[in-house]
Amino acid sequence: MRTLTSILAVAAAFALLNANPAFAQHEHGSSGSEADAVRASVQHYLQGHATGDGAHFEMVFHPESKLFWMRDGQLNQRTSAGYIAGAGGEPAADEVQRKRRIAMVDVTGSAAVAKVELDYPGAMITDYFTLLKVDGEWKIVNKIFHVEPRGE
Repeated sequence: MRTLTSILAVAAAFALLNANPAFAQHEHGSSGSEADAVRASVQHYLQGHATGDGAHFEMVFHPESKLFWMRDGQLNQRTSAGYIAGAGGEPAADEVQRKRRIAMVDVTGSAAVAKVELDYPGAMITDYFTLLKVDGEWKIVNKIFHVEPRGE
């Protein structure tokens, strides 16, 4: 129950950030170099999607991180190790049609959040990451996401 409460608190914080688009674009409490460092870490995640190479995911996910999402009204979770193991090793067949962008970064000290949008032919996926600066590197410690399927 405590984990669910924590997840809901993070989700509420993201909802508040995104309720005000001007604030969401602002890299609050961060120097440009730290926000750029967070973006560089998240870029590895995007490269993992573009190439299918799990090594990119492994570079950015902390070994203790988890992924959470809702499916059919139920909370689901997966370890980052399980997520990384699922990387296909090569780009998706429709890779040329896929678009990805880092929509928002917010850094305060050693903590950060990022929003990523994955615009795919079959779905629009929105990822929210919490990151911590661990041993001088920005690592994803949790990921929550929403999938909005597109009609076939």
